Amino acid sequence: MGKIYCIMGKSASGKDTLYKNLLQEINSLGTYVMYTTRPMRAGETEGVEYHFITDEELSGYEKAGKVIEKRQYNTMRGLWTYCTIDDGQIDLSEKDYLSLETLESYKALSSFFGSEKLVPIYLELDDGERLQRALDRERLQKVPHYEEMCRRFLADSEDFSEEKLLEAGIYKRFDSSDADKLLRKVKEEFFENDFIQ
Repeated sequence: MGKIYCIMGKSASGKDTLYKNLLQEINSLGTYVMYTTRPMRAGETEGVEYHFITDEELSGYEKAGKVIEKRQYNTMRGLWTYCTIDDGQIDLSEKDYLSLETLESYKALSSFFGSEKLVPIYLELDDGERLQRALDRERLQKVPHYEEMCRRFLADSEDFSEEKLLEAGIYKRFDSSDADKLLRKVKEEFFENDFIQ
């Protein structure tokens, strides 16, 4: 039976980098694309980072009973929803998957698929370094939204509190200050050599 390896961490902790690096090196991992109602950012592509949908489309998925998990954030730019849809992308009888998750989505996926099928990979990074990374990334946007960046940064303290991490059964942490070391540690911890290309 397959597993879902869930990369989690506060904003700008290196999740996207680890995700891309693992997919480049481990050819057996499948992926699935989550859905969101937030606007597409510069450099994003429909069906790659997310499926970008309207509130009306999301409502249709909900009516059809296809929403596995859903999170809503009251951002500086309006209410944004992120969700996982039961659209046939995930088949644990076929393969293992790699995903980027929040603590909320991790718990919902655990309930849907069974906690034994999910493997948490939680990244930690010094707050000062995270804030600098977030600022650098936001400056690359055509229209930077620093207020939203700050809101997310502050919300992470609550969303990923120590209490909530322990409630979700997440005890192991990976230092993400060095992307190459992080990749080596995660590969050694979870993936056998015969999976590496």
